[in-house]
Amino acid sequence: MIKPTHIEHIGIAVADLEKAISFYEEVLGLPCYKIEEVSDQKVRTAFFMAGQTKIELLASTSPDGPVSKFIEKKGEGLHHIAFAVNDVDDALQEAASHGITLIDKEGRKGAEGLTIGFLHPKSTFGVLTEFCGPAKKKTE
Repeated sequence: MIKPTHIEHIGIAVADLEKAISFYEEVLGLPCYKIEEVSDQKVRTAFFMAGQTKIELLASTSPDGPVSKFIEKKGEGLHHIAFAVNDVDDALQEAASHGITLIDKEGRKGAEGLTIGFLHPKSTFGVLTEFCGPAKKKTE
């Protein structure tokens, strides 16, 4: 059993990161505490805390990036829910053992230095699901 420890964050796809940041800061009063580009995912992210819940805004840096394709197909809005796990690779293997279709067969580097791995929404009732865990230790 995977047993997530908590919801790590909720990801929201946006077309204009600066405009979305303004909404979260000026209307909701939530300060953006970090902006980061994850080049291999062709995305810029902005992070906010709402109580104990982290919100991640995602804006594509390329028209062929996954977030750009998502917005083109579904529009802006809820992109994914991320669960914190102790070991992303173990969680992915456990999900696969239950017949869940994986987007990532093993964890990869994500924002904030975390290791991440995604489950396909066709296997998770239409919700793109992400596992987040500690960065992988480098093997030498």
